[in-house]
This record gives sequence, C-alpha cells and structure tokens, in this order.
Amino acid sequence: MRRPEWVYGDSMTPSDTQARNRYYMMMGVNVVAVAGAVFGLVLAGRSDDWGQMVLGGAIVLSALYMMAVVPAAMARKWRTPPEA
Repeated sequence: MRRPEWVYGDSMTPSDTQARNRYYMMMGVNVVAVAGAVFGLVLAGRSDDWGQMVLGGAIVLSALYMMAVVPAAMARKWRTPPEA
C-alpha cells in the first residue's frame, strides 16, 4: 500500500511552508517563555533573601507577559491582508 503525498511533504506550497515555519517560531517563543517562568519560580523558591525573591517574581511576570504579547504581535504582523 502506498502512502499519500502529504506524508512525504511533497504537496506543500511555499505559503504552507512559510505558515508552518511561522507557527513553529511562535511556539518556540512560548517554550522559551515557559522555561523563563520555571527559572523564575525556581529562583524565587530557593531564595534566602528578598532581593532574589523579587527578582524571581519579576522574571515570572515578564515571562508570562512575553507568553501573552509576543506571539499575538507576531501573528498580527504576519496576518494576511484582506483582499478588496
């Protein structure tokens, strides 16, 4: 039995490939942001003084902000213009 064309990726158009790569970039930003949030939680959880705890909290908040704003901005930048 022969596999369909889409299994091998022969039927992807350049715009499909570009859309896939942009999606991977947005998900990569989310992965990096999650790693930053985990780092901030670990830093805050193992801290002995207030300075490190505040730094860990700031890292967590900035990572959460990054998760919310950066992929949305990327999607807005890459949006297909409406056809008139």
